[in-house]
Amino acid sequence: MAIEQLPKIHRALVQHVKAEPLQVEAIPTPQPTPGSAIVKVIAANVVSYSGEVFNGKRKYNYPTPIVTGFSAVGRVAATGPDSTLLLPGRLVFVDCVIRGRDDPSVVMLSGFMEGVTEGSRKLIRGEWRDSTYAEYVKAPLENCIPLNEAVLCGNPKDGGLGYDVDRLAFISTLLVPYGGLRDMRLEAGETVIIAPATGGFGGSAVLTALAMGTKVIAMGRNAEALAKLKTLSRRVETVQITGNQEEEIAALQKFGSADAFLDISPKEASNSTHFKSAILSLRRGGRVSLMGGYLGDIAIPHMIVMMNSIKLHGVWMYTRDDIGMLMKMIESGVLGLGDKDGVSVVGTFPLEKWQEAFDVAAKNATMGRMVLLKPETTA
Repeated sequence: MAIEQLPKIHRALVQHVKAEPLQVEAIPTPQPTPGSAIVKVIAANVVSYSGEVFNGKRKYNYPTPIVTGFSAVGRVAATGPDSTLLLPGRLVFVDCVIRGRDDPSVVMLSGFMEGVTEGSRKLIRGEWRDSTYAEYVKAPLENCIPLNEAVLCGNPKDGGLGYDVDRLAFISTLLVPYGGLRDMRLEAGETVIIAPATGGFGGSAVLTALAMGTKVIAMGRNAEALAKLKTLSRRVETVQITGNQEEEIAALQKFGSADAFLDISPKEASNSTHFKSAILSLRRGGRVSLMGGYLGDIAIPHMIVMMNSIKLHGVWMYTRDDIGMLMKMIESGVLGLGDKDGVSVVGTFPLEKWQEAFDVAAKNATMGRMVLLKPETTA
C-alpha cells in the first residue's frame, strides 16, 4: 500500500481522561516519517490486567488523550524514506517496548506505560504517543519485526508450521519471561525454578524454558493449573506454594539443587514464602532473575546469597537481541504456538467490545490463553 492509499481517517480506541471509559473514535491516520512505519493492525494483545491499568486501579503513568494498546501483529502499510527492509504488505510483529535510539536505557511501553525517566516520558508524549488498539499504528522501524510468513503460516505439507496470523501475537507473552531466562544465561540441561508458574507470564516462562532444553520446577498455589503444567513434558516437576517455607524447601530439594530461579510474581505476592524458599534451594553459584511486579522492598536471605555466591539479576522486559533469538526458536519449531503446545486464542473482539475483551482476559490469566483486539472487525 503506497502512502497516498492510506485512508484520511481510521478507527482507534482512545482514552481522554485516566480511569474513564475508552472510546472508539475516527481520528486522522498517522503518516510515515523518517525512522517509522505505518502498520495495519491485524491483532493486538490484551494482557490480563489491561482493565486495571485503564480503569485506574493500577497506577500506571501515561499521558492522555492516548490511543491505547500493547504489542500486535499486522502488515506494513507504508514506510518512511529511510526504510531499507520493510515493504508494504510485509507481515510484522509490532513490539510495544520502545527504547531511545540515542539512549537504550530509556524505555516505555507503547500505549501502556511511560516509564520512569524524563527521556521515556518524552518518547510517549511525543513521537510515539499512539499505540495499536487502532486500525493503523505508527511504530519505530526497529520495533517492526519481520515475520517469515511462509514458514510460520505455510502449509505443513510444504514445510510450514501452519499457524494462523492471530497466534503469532503470542510472541509478546513469550518474550517477557524469555528476557529474564536469557539474561541469566540459562543453558540446556540446567534446572530452573519458575514461580509463580500458573499465571499467563509464568506459564509462558515454563513453555520457553522447556524449549531452551532445561528441566523446570514449577511453583504455584493452584493445584489444577500445576497438574496441567506437569503434562507438558517429563522435564516438568511441580511444587505447591503452601505458605510453609520448610515444606516448600523440602519439596524443592527432592529434585536436587536448582541452577536458577525466575521470579515473575504479581505485586500481590510480596509476602509469599516461595521467594525465599526458591533462593534457599539453589546450588552454590546459582542465579536469580527478578522480574516480579513488587511495589515495595522484599526480604532477601542475604547471608545465604553472599556465602553461596548467588547472582541476582534485575530484568524489565527484554532486549532487541532477545526478540531475534526467540524468533529463531519459533521459526525452527522448537517453541510451538499450537494447541498441542498449550497455546489457545480464547477470544477475539472488535474495538467496540474492548470492555468485554478486558474482562475475558482477566478471567483467563493462565498459561497459553490469549485474548486479542482485532481493529478490522466491527461490532
